[in-house]
Amino acid sequence: MTTTRHRPPLRIRGVCKGYGGRQVLRGVDLDVPAGTLVGVVGENGAGKSTLLRIAVGQLAPDSGTVTRTGAVGYCPQRAVLNDGFTVGQHLRLFQMAYRLPTLERAGELMEVLALTGCRRQPVGELSGGTQQKLNLLIALMHDPQLLVLDEPYQGFDWDTHQRFWTLAAGLRDRGRSIIVVSHLLHDLHHFDVIAQLRQGRLHFEEADR
Repeated sequence: MTTTRHRPPLRIRGVCKGYGGRQVLRGVDLDVPAGTLVGVVGENGAGKSTLLRIAVGQLAPDSGTVTRTGAVGYCPQRAVLNDGFTVGQHLRLFQMAYRLPTLERAGELMEVLALTGCRRQPVGELSGGTQQKLNLLIALMHDPQLLVLDEPYQGFDWDTHQRFWTLAAGLRDRGRSIIVVSHLLHDLHHFDVIAQLRQGRLHFEEADR
C-alpha cells in the first residue's frame, strides 16, 4: 500500500474529458514524483491545457481521479491579472490569499525574473512578456510542492527564458514536482520525462539530457 509520505504530489488515473461529443482525453494516467520535471508536449488542440486545468482542480474530468498532496502553484497560459493594480498590489493581494507572513520569497523571484523595477507600475502598462513574469511569480511565491505551468515563458526574452530554466532546475533539485507544457523543441533537454499527448493519451519517454 502506498503511504501518504511516498505518494507523488500529483497522481492522475484514468482521466477522460470530452467537449460536444469529441473526446479530448481518453484515460490519461500521470504521476509527477517529488524532484521531477515533466514536460507535456503535443499538437495544438491535443488537450494539454485541458489536462493541466484538470490537474489543478480548475476543471472537472468526465471520469477518472486526480490526487494532489501539498500546496499547488498554477501558471495558466493567459495571465489572470487586474490591469488597474500595480505589480506591488498584486503581490500584497496574493500574500493575503496565500497567508504569507512576508514577501521575502516574492522579492527573491522578482530579482530572478528581472521584475524589481516594475513594482509601482500598473499591470495594464506592462508588456505581455512582463505580465507573464508576474503571472509566473504569483504561481511560485508561496513555494508550493507542486508546480503546474502552462507555457509559462510565453513572451519572455531569451535571457529571461534561460533564467526560467535555471529557476525550474533549482526547484526540482529542492524536491519540487513540476509539470510544464512546452511546444519548443529546444527546451526538451531540460526535462526528466517527456509526456507526449496523442489521441487523448500520454506516451512517455526519458528526456535526452
